Amino acid sequence: MNLPPPGRALTDAVRAPYWLDRPERPDPVPPLAGPTSADLLVIGGGYGGLWAALLAKQADPGRDVLLVEAGTCGWAASGRNGGFCAASLTHGLANGVQRFPDEIDELERLGRENLDAIAATVAAYGIDCDFERTGELAVAVEPYQLDGLAEDVALARRYGHDVSLLDADEVRAEVDSPTYLGGLWDRDRVAMLDPARLAWGLRRTCLDLGVRIHERTRVTGLRRAGAALLAETTGTDDVPGAVRADRVVLATNAFPPLLRRLRAWVVPVYDYALMTEPLTPAQRDAIGWRNRQGLADTGNQFHYYRITGDGRILFGGYDAVYHYGNRVAPALEQRDATFTALATHFFTTFPQLADVRFSHRWGGVIDTCTRFCAFFGTAYDGRLAYAGGYTGLGVGATRFGARVLLDLVAGADTPLTRLALVRDKPMPFLPEPARAVGIGLTRWSMARADAHEGRRNLWLRTLDRFGLGFDS
Repeated sequence: MNLPPPGRALTDAVRAPYWLDRPERPDPVPPLAGPTSADLLVIGGGYGGLWAALLAKQADPGRDVLLVEAGTCGWAASGRNGGFCAASLTHGLANGVQRFPDEIDELERLGRENLDAIAATVAAYGIDCDFERTGELAVAVEPYQLDGLAEDVALARRYGHDVSLLDADEVRAEVDSPTYLGGLWDRDRVAMLDPARLAWGLRRTCLDLGVRIHERTRVTGLRRAGAALLAETTGTDDVPGAVRADRVVLATNAFPPLLRRLRAWVVPVYDYALMTEPLTPAQRDAIGWRNRQGLADTGNQFHYYRITGDGRILFGGYDAVYHYGNRVAPALEQRDATFTALATHFFTTFPQLADVRFSHRWGGVIDTCTRFCAFFGTAYDGRLAYAGGYTGLGVGATRFGARVLLDLVAGADTPLTRLALVRDKPMPFLPEPARAVGIGLTRWSMARADAHEGRRNLWLRTLDRFGLGFDS
């Protein structure tokens, strides 16, 4: 069969996340069976839950910390993302300045400290996750995007960021694509890493510190039990269990929430990615990329891509797909139309790699909210704390979020709990069917803006006016 280049390149691609499809994946620990108790129960074994468990145990080694995960730790968004670990806590500086102008200086400082602390943890506990402080290149692929890069550089320098504005020749000297017209290199506020190995390393560290972990253990209900909370669970083969806990951290993000109120603030969207086979030396020479930065173009429907420790290229983004009623299902993780579009865009970006094949294709759900960065809250008279809405920047921000959750669940008045970022909630999404209509109209409008030199239509301008405009 004579397939076009994208089709040929996808023929043998495994339908699974590359990061998780490796023999070093740890064996699962047993599910919970029967009743138990804990000082602190952490629900969710992604980055947010793992960081909360680790930090709680570091602060008080004698505290009995129990973490339960419905699958295995890191199997979802934490193990299948692009591996961009950013200092920003606000989904970019521009979004932070717009939404939190009175405390953006503090949030920028906290974000930089948070990234430094992640690097220190990786080093201290020997977490082998290819952590590289390479920075990130934002590239303009249309003439109208150049003005936006210049504005972003001016804003970043105002807040002390180490950034460079590159012309077409300079950016192509870094990574050679005929589509690049200019670039912004943020040199020190983004690290690249292997996301699954980070999750597995945090899991191992938690176990070494004495955190009890039960995987394949789904929490099916939460209720009060005197002065404590009771989490009812179901493990493998429907074996029931229960955890009586003094305090609970809820870190389930995009998945159907145990708290009904979270459905108003969080929607799950599906993001998709491809991974190439390892490049040959000649293919690497054809594109350069010696400084190994993460890359993203600056359209509304943007692509993110990076080079891995073993010399592959991950290429993802562009489509962000919402399904009516906040639907989440394994069948939605594969979308051939998106994979074909991504492959086509890959070969447009790197025509010199026309003979490259893809080894893996996958998708998965991430959570977003109307302000595009994390929000926080408590329930059950402060005995439970939750976070959500990281919108793709959770690789770094979840550690900060875990610090906030531990302060909140302790009832502590701290500099973190006094932040407007922590105290204020995003605007809720409308209920269905208005939710699906609004999200669909926004996606259509963003694609239209990309096709018309960035001009935002009435719908997008209205969202901007109410502080709901998407900031990629």
